[in-house]
Amino acid sequence: MRELREDADLTQKQMSAILHCSKQVYSNYELGQRDIPTSILIALAKHFETSIDYILSLTDKKENNSQ
Repeated sequence: MRELREDADLTQKQMSAILHCSKQVYSNYELGQRDIPTSILIALAKHFETSIDYILSLTDKKENNSQ
């Protein structure tokens, strides 16, 4: 998640606003200290135009081939 955010030149505060959560909650997601809800995973995948598998490090293919 951090790599995607930084590649898009976004701060944690900006991402938390996009995802409608607090900066601390977003930071916890990014650090792996809190499980990411399905709705947040979907929002991240749509925002970054990638797959949930990529976000969860289940694949190293960044492109979303489901479209």
